[in-house]
Amino acid sequence: MLSPNSTFYPRPLGVTPAASLPQSPSAPLETSRQLVASTERDAPYFRALEEVGIRLNGPQISAVRHGKGPLLTLAGAGCGKTTVLAARAGYLMEVSGAHAGSILLVTFTNKAATEMKDRIASLPGIRPAAARAVQARTFHSFALTLLRHYGVQEEIFGESRAQHTVLKMLLRQNGMSEAFQPESLLAMLSAWKMQGSETSDLPEKSQEEQDAKRVLLGYETWKRDRNKMDFDDILLRAAALLRDPAVLGPLQQRFQYIMVDEFQDTNSLQYEIVQKLAAAHRNLMVVGDDDQTIYTFNGARQESILEFDKVYPGARIVTLDINYRSDARILGLGSELVARNKRRRDKRLRAAGHRGDAPRFATPSNAEEEAAWVVNQLCQQVEEGLHTYRDIAILHRTASSSRAIFEQLVLKDVPFVQHGASPVFYDQSLIRPLMDHMRLSLNPRAVDALPSALGPLYVSRDAGLEWIQRSEERQAKKYPLIHLAKWDKLKPFQQEQVKERIKLIKSLTKLKPVIAIQEMRRQFYDKYMESGDPSIFTHYKETMLETLDEFEAAAKKFETVEEFIQFADELSRRHREMESLRRSQDSDAVQLMTIHRAKGLEFPCVYWIGASEGIVPHSTALRQDIPEDQKAALTVQQTDAELDMALEEERRLAYVAITRAKQYLYVTSPASHHGKPADVSRFLLEAFGMEVPDKRKKREDGPTGNHASYGSGSSNWKGNGNESRTRNGNAAYARSGSRPQGRDAVSPVQRGSDLRSADQRSAIRQSDRRDFEVLDERDEDRLSERRGSGVIRNHTAFSTTGVSQAASSSNSSESHSSGAERTETVAIWKCSSSTCKAWLRQKPDGASAKSSKKTASGPPPCPLCSGTMVASTRNVPVTGRFGR
Repeated sequence: MLSPNSTFYPRPLGVTPAASLPQSPSAPLETSRQLVASTERDAPYFRALEEVGIRLNGPQISAVRHGKGPLLTLAGAGCGKTTVLAARAGYLMEVSGAHAGSILLVTFTNKAATEMKDRIASLPGIRPAAARAVQARTFHSFALTLLRHYGVQEEIFGESRAQHTVLKMLLRQNGMSEAFQPESLLAMLSAWKMQGSETSDLPEKSQEEQDAKRVLLGYETWKRDRNKMDFDDILLRAAALLRDPAVLGPLQQRFQYIMVDEFQDTNSLQYEIVQKLAAAHRNLMVVGDDDQTIYTFNGARQESILEFDKVYPGARIVTLDINYRSDARILGLGSELVARNKRRRDKRLRAAGHRGDAPRFATPSNAEEEAAWVVNQLCQQVEEGLHTYRDIAILHRTASSSRAIFEQLVLKDVPFVQHGASPVFYDQSLIRPLMDHMRLSLNPRAVDALPSALGPLYVSRDAGLEWIQRSEERQAKKYPLIHLAKWDKLKPFQQEQVKERIKLIKSLTKLKPVIAIQEMRRQFYDKYMESGDPSIFTHYKETMLETLDEFEAAAKKFETVEEFIQFADELSRRHREMESLRRSQDSDAVQLMTIHRAKGLEFPCVYWIGASEGIVPHSTALRQDIPEDQKAALTVQQTDAELDMALEEERRLAYVAITRAKQYLYVTSPASHHGKPADVSRFLLEAFGMEVPDKRKKREDGPTGNHASYGSGSSNWKGNGNESRTRNGNAAYARSGSRPQGRDAVSPVQRGSDLRSADQRSAIRQSDRRDFEVLDERDEDRLSERRGSGVIRNHTAFSTTGVSQAASSSNSSESHSSGAERTETVAIWKCSSSTCKAWLRQKPDGASAKSSKKTASGPPPCPLCSGTMVASTRNVPVTGRFGR
């Protein structure tokens, strides 16, 4: 039974009563009224700002007054960076005498660009014409305007469904319908382009890379023949155009003052554009917060901020450290938490926000109880008049982790908006096949459910559906799947599998949903996943298993398959209804979103759910906790430095979650996750002064390496700016040069600008503006499950430079570490193909007679390429445990 009443405490579970809640110091009360004397030259400007309610603090004044030369403005959460950017634009025009058209302000979203122009237009003394002349643009808007000016007339091809359709067509034409997922190919291509590289330069060392390159070159040809370009092309072509001095020179002369918002989110190509524009005069002001760098999977580079004063020697650094958003205790919790990161610029925020309540913490038993507690409490808050629904936000780590809270909100009939384009949990690509098998058990002729049933039968969906449709026209069957048993393109054993699968489908209605799921997993689905079938290769095995465990947990609440399917269908219907709420900005509804999506937003009351080990920080950032014999089977071996970087980004993510709250913050840490015990997030414990031991130090003799904290102008850290993040898999995925997985390797978040002024309408066509509205929807949350999975990814997508592959570097790593740990030689099966590096560990001598008998019958087929595997040996660390 779920506990009907939640209890929130002033400290997380495990923190001693003696530990005090961190609290940020109060900020000084002085503003420009006291800090800018009336005798100073620019006093009239600040007096005019004060008359309209804009009273700047000391650091803000320093940033606004900055004239020429590079300036790094470190803007802490809720510290008024938008006000500073707008006020500086006004200062340049009103005090410094700069022409409005010489100011370029670049940001990331339509909303931010529009807000910036509105803020500038509302400044005292700024004429409407001057406000319009200031170029407040997104990167894409600026780049497209440049391309249009120089005669580029291609239409924007930015709708993802259309892109997927084209790639599916190209895959069929190349006989690779089941070889790649369209989203995966697009993600790979986008990551490649955002490095400034052309499609023709894609690597082609392996057969897999050659196949992917052939399809992607076909995609580029398809666009070129039809006079189209996508969003990545806009940036890539603009950057190429700026390499022409004849193009760059006039722009440098025109834009004498350049300001960049959310600088920590820029990728390499965007940074290149900015650097070129500012190269002649170096009048570059960048505003950002390295503590909010949470998009490195998208190409964002923390080094852009950390090394700014190295790229621009003599740069001024101003820290906006007065927070006007959060209660001092909420801010103190976040500040103390993120201060544990080493790769950051040192700063401590001071509080000037309205007083609220101290953060509260709870430890429900699992996600189901967590959801019930949260929804019960927020309903009580609304009933008592403490909040409206729109005051409340529920933040979660990944799209899949919102399943339980989503269901509770539906069951309680609470109005809510789930931000982003993530599907309902039961509609996810990994879950849908199992749901559709159960739908077929209720209605064997459910046409919409048939495609999902073909993949686990290893049947081409397009060809299989076509055969079924033609056969049905000749003679309809109660179970249309049975037509596959007479398809001559299937081998006899496949035809027999079809009959067995139909028998299983018939039996599912007699089982409880959780038993039905377990039976499908036992009979075929887990094997289907482990085979590396391309239709689901975008999920790593660990993520797959976690999601399926969550699926089973959800099914336990239901007694019959019919009841379960009806509930899932109802959720899908409600999800569609939510879209109308999402489009209505004034709807009184709870805001449900990932932490990534919440960045830049603020709410009076925030519930951060899932603050447990394995969720935040995500399990993939905790690879040091994995037994060594299991780590040996990972696709790419991660260094301690890479794991430290991953953990620090998880800590930044926690910081972002906390600092969204203004007056009230509730943090829940489920005591179990997918049926396994879960501790309270180490980040919370650390914030209360508790030390969480690094488990690596228990196994290693030497240090793992240190990174120096960045001060206001110097650093000892020696990064090359190209540190790659790597992924994890299992032994079956140990493949050199394997392609990035589409569910996780997502294209960089690119966003457009809502161009409203008359002079801009002439530069960018109406159709371009509609395309930018589509682009603005391609932001955080449609990618939240990919990025939110916590998978440590290789930003270079195709390249594995600098990353030691398990299959290729085992010998050198073994000899290097021989003095630190013992190794043993074990028997393995390895693929005989020279291009496939898959290997599986054989059962030890103590295996069961059943296992021994199976092994004696011969090696298993390669789970990746289906080739022959041969017996071999491999050195792995001795840990006393047998790996998966």
